[in-house]
Amino acid sequence: MFWLIRLTLLVPGQTLVMSLPLRNPDLHTPPHAGSSEADQEFAKEYLQHFYGYQPKSERQKRNADTAGDADWETGLCDKLQGMQRFFGLPPSGELTEETVAVMKRPRCGLSDVERFGNRIRWKRSTLSYRIAGSNLPKSASNVHKVIRAAWKLWSSVAAVKFRKRSRKEADIVISFYNDHKDGAPFDGTGGILAHAFMPGAGIGGDVHFDADEDWSFNTTGFNLFAVAVHEFGHALGLPHSSDPGAIMYPVYNFAPTYDLQLSFRDVKDVQHLYGELSWIQKMGHYFNDWFQRGC
Repeated sequence: MFWLIRLTLLVPGQTLVMSLPLRNPDLHTPPHAGSSEADQEFAKEYLQHFYGYQPKSERQKRNADTAGDADWETGLCDKLQGMQRFFGLPPSGELTEETVAVMKRPRCGLSDVERFGNRIRWKRSTLSYRIAGSNLPKSASNVHKVIRAAWKLWSSVAAVKFRKRSRKEADIVISFYNDHKDGAPFDGTGGILAHAFMPGAGIGGDVHFDADEDWSFNTTGFNLFAVAVHEFGHALGLPHSSDPGAIMYPVYNFAPTYDLQLSFRDVKDVQHLYGELSWIQKMGHYFNDWFQRGC
């Protein structure tokens, strides 16, 4: 939905895997093996970013009988098949037009194969968040409303609450950046839309949006609500899902006519981390919604 040299950031008390921006040339890949050198280089970068592909060193390449072909047909082919399986494509290991089209879609910056683990979660049930900086898109008041609504979607199904803070330190800091120094720079319009850090101290749980994107509150540009819900799932400890209907699907997949909801898998995964709502909590959400609708 909403969504490299594979980079591990060491922050006290945690390990973070993030992404670097992709070069996204105008690619024309034939639907079979033997694709152009430009296509192969683009695919290598994508698979490094999101699927853990480790390219050969220059010495390894020089020692190979057919360096380029050998490099493409061994480990890279395996990673490409993994990517194709993840997105429900035929796992041919060939760089087809359909495969490249998926690679070029706007997406989240986190890896698709990095597992957060079964119990990487916040240890308390009430979390604070803060919207930092002045680089907010369009109406700041609308941004705050969207952020609150995105958190509410998660708190309506799991035993976790969110409290907004204006100036004090917060568990989760939400920012919009053009360029920033967290080891995962954005790439301008399109490409990587946002990224988040898994729960933890310091930068853990923080969410960064690419300020260069055309963010919107409706059907134009990139819908901020849809991307925020996805990234907040990461901030709570959820990995990517291969289910196109899930909020945690890595590629931006927002349908303007669709009422955005968590999928069954999204709900079960966040409840696995934080537990289900009690009967009293469910009634509280029900009456809160009832009063907000003016009923």
